[in-house]
Amino acid sequence: MFSEYDVIVVGAGHAGCEAAHAAASMGSKVLLITMNMNTIAQMSCNPAMGGVAKGQIVREIDALGGLSGIISDKSMIQFRMLNRSKGPAMWSPRTQNDRMRFSEEWRLALEQTSNIDFWQEMVKEILVKDGRAVGVKTNLGIEIKSKTVVLTNGTFLNGKIHIGEKNFGGGRTAENAATGLTEQLVSLGFEAGRMKTGTPPRIDGRSLDYSKMEEQPGDENPGKFSYTDTKPLAKQASCWITYTNDVVHDELKKGFEKSPMFQGRIKGLGPRYCPSIEDKINRFAERERHQIFVEPEGWSTVEIYVNGFSTSLPEDVQYKALTKIPGFEHAKMFRPGYAIEYDFFPPTQLNLSLETQQIPNLFFAGQINGTTGYEEAACQGLIAGINAHNKAHKKDAFILKRSEAYIGVLIDDLVSKGTQEPYRMFTSRAEYRILLRQDNADLRLTELGYKIGLASEDRYQAVLRKKSQVDTLLQELKKLRVSPDAINRELENLNTSGIQEKVSVAHLLKRPQLGIPETKSLTPEIKDLMNKYTDEVQEQAEITIKYESYIDREQKLAEKIGNLEDFKIKSDFDYDRVKALSLEAREKLKRIKPETLGQATRISGVSPSDISVLTIYLGK
Repeated sequence: MFSEYDVIVVGAGHAGCEAAHAAASMGSKVLLITMNMNTIAQMSCNPAMGGVAKGQIVREIDALGGLSGIISDKSMIQFRMLNRSKGPAMWSPRTQNDRMRFSEEWRLALEQTSNIDFWQEMVKEILVKDGRAVGVKTNLGIEIKSKTVVLTNGTFLNGKIHIGEKNFGGGRTAENAATGLTEQLVSLGFEAGRMKTGTPPRIDGRSLDYSKMEEQPGDENPGKFSYTDTKPLAKQASCWITYTNDVVHDELKKGFEKSPMFQGRIKGLGPRYCPSIEDKINRFAERERHQIFVEPEGWSTVEIYVNGFSTSLPEDVQYKALTKIPGFEHAKMFRPGYAIEYDFFPPTQLNLSLETQQIPNLFFAGQINGTTGYEEAACQGLIAGINAHNKAHKKDAFILKRSEAYIGVLIDDLVSKGTQEPYRMFTSRAEYRILLRQDNADLRLTELGYKIGLASEDRYQAVLRKKSQVDTLLQELKKLRVSPDAINRELENLNTSGIQEKVSVAHLLKRPQLGIPETKSLTPEIKDLMNKYTDEVQEQAEITIKYESYIDREQKLAEKIGNLEDFKIKSDFDYDRVKALSLEAREKLKRIKPETLGQATRISGVSPSDISVLTIYLGK
């Protein structure tokens, strides 16, 4: 019934969808296996994509030729650029999405991708021959052969759902858990652990009083994620903000004695930066209120996602507390919030390609690696799909450096440092964040995506045109000079000092008071020059001028550190031969098996003196 595949992808969440699309687009014959074809790319938690650092990841996926940005644009109901008041390294795009359309658009895109077959069933075993993955075995006992396998199981591996004192098996509400795989992988030598995450109750939007909440509209001129020709929104839906209070907190505390988290029934570690509402009022007892974001789940549904009210308390406690929130007095609940525990595999067992060290040809991506978030899962799926294709076709692994992408930071963090709690990306994790902005992801990555056969020729040519236009505009802004007589009055009106002699427009743009709009207002000549270029090109030129010294400094640092990244270490290197290494360093290096000297520097327990010893030894 099945021929042999190049790549089998297990799971059709955000990681699985990106993995299948990437491998198939690069020419592999792919089988995507999921337990339910109707929940492909399901937004299990909040109906949104992007956010701080996560928005940069979505743009990087898009720049490389992935689909998350395009799907987000096609299904968005609101767009906001977060952190506009800060520097451009912090700007982060975020979309509110139509949950049903998001899933539908992903399924349609995958069905229209050549080389992808589908199969609806549970995978219970990895087929292993001579120590290598050679396919999968399903619950029906069907054996399907492949050259590589990508596991993207999300929260389904031995998933257990908790609501108060009740608990039952499940990978998501009303969906079965996946069993058998963890036990087999442990028998093959893998280390496994438990994590937990949670979700809030869903509410009937018709029962809410929005007059008691603060409206949170989208941007006046909405942007988008993708660098392709997806359309920005013509109309947007609003979100709303309300707050908990002491009465809400008192109602929640009544259920603490039945809380699975406080009573120790949940063993897995939860996400530090997205705690449940009961955890928030317990840990931050001094706070009188907590923010609640009221998020619509789509254009055509009345269902509301109550962001900030994630909980696993008994359903009656949840409901009573909800009705004490302003605007929720007459709320009708669709379903209660819950916590879910699931198996994961510490990611220090992976190579930077996301191939497992124990079993060649087997790749892990997404929450199975201890991450949380759609965007983190999707970018891992993309890299795993690319590398599964490359492995199947005997090509070198595709690895992004920390200085090239947030995706590179995320994977390096996971593989080099591991994680004891669900990993979430932040801008603070990236030491080169002025280089890794959301506005330049295409300039950084599209050529790489094109060279490996994922990004299209059209995308590549568009990037070349954009780069050429930015360079040309920069040169023209440096050449165009203005005199004091022409602009000093306007400069005073803009609360910035006048000039004493002719200066270039580029020099003026370095001033914090002057952005593109203000500079255009100085003279008709400047305005005419700027208007020859798109807003995107103008913005890129402005950022380059304003932050030139910072960008140069980071670029030089990246190049300096890059020498260590280019210093390869063989996977079978015997660290026991290096007697001068500390015992802790030797133990960590043997376990993690860094692929480069640069990666070795980021392993906890490996000191600078250990690196010096290793550098000298490897140099010999």
